[in-house]
Amino acid sequence: MVDVFDEVEEQLRSDRYKTLALKALPWIGAATVAVVIGVGAYWGWTSYQAREADKASEAYQAALETMGREGVAKGFPAMQAVAKGGAHGYRALALMHMGGIRLDEGKTAEAVAYFDEAAKLADDPVLGDLARLKSAFALMDTAPFKEIEARLTPLAGEKSPYRVKAKEALAFAKLQAGDAKGAREDFSVLANLLDNSSDDVRQRAQAAMQVIDSGGSTALPAAVKASIALPPAPRMPTGPQLAPNGAQ
Repeated sequence: MVDVFDEVEEQLRSDRYKTLALKALPWIGAATVAVVIGVGAYWGWTSYQAREADKASEAYQAALETMGREGVAKGFPAMQAVAKGGAHGYRALALMHMGGIRLDEGKTAEAVAYFDEAAKLADDPVLGDLARLKSAFALMDTAPFKEIEARLTPLAGEKSPYRVKAKEALAFAKLQAGDAKGAREDFSVLANLLDNSSDDVRQRAQAAMQVIDSGGSTALPAAVKASIALPPAPRMPTGPQLAPNGAQ
């Protein structure tokens, strides 16, 4: 008799599992379809990004070649075309070139606008910070110290790739604003840098301290600012470097 009950119970349990499985089947199917669609969409989007990055890379290289071969008059419109569409990284690079051209022409406000736009577009923080640094440098002769300080301070953090350049620019900005004491303190820090790549910075800082101590710092900012070389914008980035976050 016990065996009969066991068989009946096993049959009921089996029927219950079948019923649950039949109820769950549509949900399992829907989940499977969603996964397949998601994977397909991801690879489709990745392929699209790669294609857009390749197109932007070719357009950017062509603009550089046009500028080198035919001059700014023909190269600037080519850079504008790159800046208007395509991968964000290449758009940012094009805008930085455009800002540099306008700065050479004495059109500071327009140059700063291009640099600021490049900083917003750049997905790569290193590229974005370079655009911000160029913007701050462009304004050093005309903007009030508070604005220069606000732009440079975030770039002077210990994790910033341009911290030395930003700290040096801040020191000269203080000197321009009449804060010789604050500038000398900053130059003292720069003069004691241990980084071997900062030899030029140390030498300029030591020279600036000597001039400040001699009381002849009035003409120093304009003279030394010209000797501070900003890192150039990359000329030939490859698609994979900018494509992951850049093609949008």
